[in-house]
Amino acid sequence: MSRSWLLALGLPLAYAAAGAPPGEADPPAWLDEYRKPAARILEAARADPTAWERLVHLTDTFGHRLSGSPALEAALRWAAAEMEKDGLRNVRLERVLVPRWVRGRESARLVEPFPGELVMLGLGNSVGTPPDGLEAEVAVVRSFEELEARGEGLRGKIVLYNVPFTTYGDTVRYRSAGASRAARHGAVAALLRSVGPPGLRTPHTGAVRYEEGTATIPAAALTTEDADRLQRLSDRGARVVVRLQMEARMEGQAESANLVAELPGREKPHEIVLVGGHIDSWDVGTGAVDDAGGAVVTWDAVRTIQALGLRPRRTVRVVLWTNEENGLRGALAYRDQHAAELKDHVLALESDSGAFKPLGFGFTGSAAARQTVRAIAGLLAPLGAQEVGASGGGADTGPIVQAAQVPAMSLTVDGSRYFLLHHTPADTVDKLAPGEVAACVGAVAVMAYVVADMPERLPR
Repeated sequence: MSRSWLLALGLPLAYAAAGAPPGEADPPAWLDEYRKPAARILEAARADPTAWERLVHLTDTFGHRLSGSPALEAALRWAAAEMEKDGLRNVRLERVLVPRWVRGRESARLVEPFPGELVMLGLGNSVGTPPDGLEAEVAVVRSFEELEARGEGLRGKIVLYNVPFTTYGDTVRYRSAGASRAARHGAVAALLRSVGPPGLRTPHTGAVRYEEGTATIPAAALTTEDADRLQRLSDRGARVVVRLQMEARMEGQAESANLVAELPGREKPHEIVLVGGHIDSWDVGTGAVDDAGGAVVTWDAVRTIQALGLRPRRTVRVVLWTNEENGLRGALAYRDQHAAELKDHVLALESDSGAFKPLGFGFTGSAAARQTVRAIAGLLAPLGAQEVGASGGGADTGPIVQAAQVPAMSLTVDGSRYFLLHHTPADTVDKLAPGEVAACVGAVAVMAYVVADMPERLPR
């Protein structure tokens, strides 16, 4: 933990207990009783190394945790045993069937105009090439519109989508839908400029989604640098030929689980404040940023509340979801297995943006609920985490939000490095900092505790 972090945190903690910052609107009177507990939570999170130690253990010991892998199942069993040691209640592994995709060996090689290796990662759920690989001329396009305009001219070719990263929402559609769009025009494979900013020739994986009724063709990501190289060659009129070999395949389904644990409420245990992140990851790096950090932060937030002897009115439940990356089976299973109690889910809070410096939360819900969470977020001024943005939620909370209009939150962090690391071999624990992880724990714990304990239920 850095000296600058400790100095930055110490003074505001004392200040927070005294009242709201000058110049801001007076907070509601009911919030006053939560100032001292909030200060205790933030101090405990800052001083306790448990979250960081568990994050390091999870990522260093088990490595990446792709759905269906022995590493994921071992990580789930380890986390369940640790939750039992924490004294959390109702710890259980709720069965989920997940797809088992195997990457196998893979390579991409430039054949013309001159031989050379390309840095690539096959996209998750992709099919493989024939055993001997496939070799074809590359057609570079910059958009779906250009793809459609070239039409039949793409038959028998490998399509390369060289689309620079703008935002994840804008650019990821080429990863998910690009293979099927290219297959409609007779392409034999699809390559993608990695979805993320340039990153020292680091490739990014992620899921491809095949359109029903369309031929399935191999799909892989190239580094931004290699994609730009092929673009320049093509622009100069060179004939660009690539040889692609991928052993990727689906191997049916495997048993996995969502890991669930609780701090039962003292008065209204049937009402649930849900926090969580996904414990699975892609099969590159060790999945520290995406999303071991979020899983450990939300778990440790509940542990911190419990360790301080704080017993809120409502139950705080932590869920470590499985199979977020290539199927969302865990999220869908949770929705179905808990359908009868979704009406009593007071809030669903997800952390899946990296455990970097917290800035606040995104929120999706009613105007009245937004006013309440904004007041609570004021308790996080010591962290600089009092922002409440326009939208919250995430992939794993999405199904229950859609099914039952559960108010949703997502932890907002300084995401300036997130997409540089996202789905890459560089996603390892050294990219995170102990002080920032601790601050995320404190932010989630304060929000979860106050929502779970305040006199009135968060309005829908």
